[in-house]
Amino acid sequence: MLHDFVSERWQLIRRFAWCVCYVLATFCCSSATVRAVVAQEDESVSEANAAFYRDQVKPILKQHCFECHANDPEQLRGSFALTSRAAIIQGGDSGSAVDFENPQESVLVQAINYDTYEMPPSGKLDQADIDVLTKWVEKKLPFAPGEEKELLPESHSTVPQVDAESKRWWAFQSPQRSTPPAVEMKQWPRNEIDHFVLANLESVSLQPAPPATKQQLIRRAYYDLTGLPPTPAQVEAFVADADPKAYENLIDELLASPHYGEKWGRHWLDLVRYAESNSFERDGTKPFVWRYRDYVIRAFNEDKPYDQFLIEQLAGDEIENPTTESIVATGYYRLGQWDDEPVDPLQAKYDDLDDIVATTTQTMLGLTVNCARCHDHKIDPIPQKDYYRLVSFFENMRRYGVRSEESVAAASIRSLPGAASEAQKKRHQGSVAKLEKRIGEIEAIVKPDFQPVEHEDFQYEMNRFRILKKRVGGLLKQKQFNEYKRKTAELAKLKAAPPGSIQVLCVKEDGPDVPESFVRIRGNAAVKGDPVQPAFVSVLSPPAPVVTKPSHGQTSGRRLALANWIADPKNPMTARVMVNRIWQYHFGRGIVRSTSDFGFQGTPPTHPELLDWLASEFVRQRWSMKSMHRLIMTSNAYRMSSQFNEAAYQIDPANDRFWRFDLRRLTAEEIRDSILAVNGRLNSQKMFGPSVFTIQPAEVLAGQSVPGKGWGNSSEEDRRRRSIYVHIKRSLGVPILSTNDSADTDNTCPVRFITTQPTQALGMMNSQFTNDQAKLLASDVSKSHDELKEKVAEVLFRVTQRQPSAEEVARGEQLISSLIETESQSADQAFEYFCLMAINLNEFVYID
Repeated sequence: MLHDFVSERWQLIRRFAWCVCYVLATFCCSSATVRAVVAQEDESVSEANAAFYRDQVKPILKQHCFECHANDPEQLRGSFALTSRAAIIQGGDSGSAVDFENPQESVLVQAINYDTYEMPPSGKLDQADIDVLTKWVEKKLPFAPGEEKELLPESHSTVPQVDAESKRWWAFQSPQRSTPPAVEMKQWPRNEIDHFVLANLESVSLQPAPPATKQQLIRRAYYDLTGLPPTPAQVEAFVADADPKAYENLIDELLASPHYGEKWGRHWLDLVRYAESNSFERDGTKPFVWRYRDYVIRAFNEDKPYDQFLIEQLAGDEIENPTTESIVATGYYRLGQWDDEPVDPLQAKYDDLDDIVATTTQTMLGLTVNCARCHDHKIDPIPQKDYYRLVSFFENMRRYGVRSEESVAAASIRSLPGAASEAQKKRHQGSVAKLEKRIGEIEAIVKPDFQPVEHEDFQYEMNRFRILKKRVGGLLKQKQFNEYKRKTAELAKLKAAPPGSIQVLCVKEDGPDVPESFVRIRGNAAVKGDPVQPAFVSVLSPPAPVVTKPSHGQTSGRRLALANWIADPKNPMTARVMVNRIWQYHFGRGIVRSTSDFGFQGTPPTHPELLDWLASEFVRQRWSMKSMHRLIMTSNAYRMSSQFNEAAYQIDPANDRFWRFDLRRLTAEEIRDSILAVNGRLNSQKMFGPSVFTIQPAEVLAGQSVPGKGWGNSSEEDRRRRSIYVHIKRSLGVPILSTNDSADTDNTCPVRFITTQPTQALGMMNSQFTNDQAKLLASDVSKSHDELKEKVAEVLFRVTQRQPSAEEVARGEQLISSLIETESQSADQAFEYFCLMAINLNEFVYID
């Protein structure tokens, strides 16, 4: 197969791709093209111009430039030679070095002026030398006869091209719904999935593992659909249920649970790099970002069609009759990092756009289009122009903010109207004005004492308390400072919640008219290349975009055009990518293991016909994710045990053919939530709303430049909520989550790293959190049981969700006795340590 051959080849290149992607030149014109330009513009060089080159230009080049751009054709810096007029016109990695119509816009002239580039890097030339070289460009680069040296590197392309051959790649073809194959074990399949899996096994004379026990199945199903363990009572009821449909009924019950959205919403938040702070030095909190998290949870619980789910996030403000919910969904664009004080604001803007292109194309299309930012994609047939055509869909968006919090409010927050009387509005305005007046009076006391830099810093709210506190005991009394803090907090709350309104973090654009878009040469935002128009990824043979400006006149309509194409059933990538993700989260790996890369460097599907059948079924079921869960989880492929088979292992050690069910370790959130669940303290009833702050150890807070900054203090009730509601601060992780491989929030996270390292065991045994929760588990169990044997059995049942054996209970009792006798622990302390041991069991943190 073509894709097997190509994939094997590109796997060899993969590890080197990122290293070379900023070095290889792809913007060089061909030698023939350059020579045509030279021939068209060549003029006889006058003696005066020849003398100008020999006497003034060449000495500068020889002293400062030739070492890197003339001596060795194999080691030209930036693939750029200064040895002939043709070579300079051709240019190197940054394109042509000269613009004869606008000499000041020439890359060469900008570089020697230290504008965009800095050449020579050893130090800026004297102004007289800059003037000479600028004049040389204005004269159209005359050389003296005999001085030119042909040093043009051979121009050739090594990148995949968009052609008929590349379009035949399996992922770029529309999914084909094949008939499920016939199998020999005709009694084994429960649905179409089983036919595909079993036929693959039988092709190499393998058989599927025996079925999982009912106890194993209920635990697997609960964690897969809700992220929580079943209670002992739920396990006993299911094991005792003789109804042949008991398992199917369980799946339906769990899909209807509100906790389903919390579990599967977390998967989506991984993909869209959800976090609640901006990163960089200040790592400020994103206002109202939690509304997006709540939108995602509700969307999964409602089984919102996946195509609609995507359209709302990409263009919920541009659809016909947008709602509060659809506008909240566009908070998708505000989840990434934000540099509030960039050295180069223009470059920072395009860094933000690159983050959006990367997240959108990898998450929704399974393509690494962002690799084409600086040059044509080195692995996949994605030209650089395709990248900037996609950028143009987003280019009219306002950046998250400029510098201040006020700018964030202006660019990214909307106040959606609600029901409020005029009297309420008037009272609110009066309260705001009163607070602002008093705050201004206190600030006026100290402002005359500010140093110039403090005037600059004071415009940022985050600095104001610090600057005023320095004057306490002098110009400012402690009482006034306390009042200032109190009034400022009151004002923030009032402004955040006008009467009847809802404040949402969302996308905004700079109006309906969009400025012209360009390729940015070598990814440099300041260096424009060819103009581009919005268009989709060309290798997918897409239609031309149909852009219609919304009637509200606030946006361009471009994002909606992109959203409609991505969500189109005819798009060959979208359904495939999502069903593969759903499969991954159930089986531990996707049919395509590289779940965000279906291109040439990705891994080919182990069951391509099954993947295509699932994709077509997903669309046929109107993009229902719950239908896909039900289909997968009721298959015998899912209901297999993890029983080991040496013969199968020798043939298929990676379990690519799914001859058994792979063990899965609980995610970081599941570990924390399960600890709270088994000791009866989990607050699972309270859903949605602002995020909560757990207790952070002092040692963790000490790692901040300002210990404790940006970390609030929630109530005990809130601290016991599910982990999906815990505040995610990029610079300050919660230890039990971060050490157990929670998502990387800087980029889209398609697969959680699964590591086994000492800090995990040390944290689970020694952290304040686990020790406190073990004590609570001991206390809770002791309330309902008196006998030690009963207490040990109850703890083991809670953490493993199965009845422990008599031998296991006896071992628990022996451990407790040993702690009392040899370690001088009290009976209560010994039982608490047993509980701590129990939540460290492998059986607790792994799903069979």
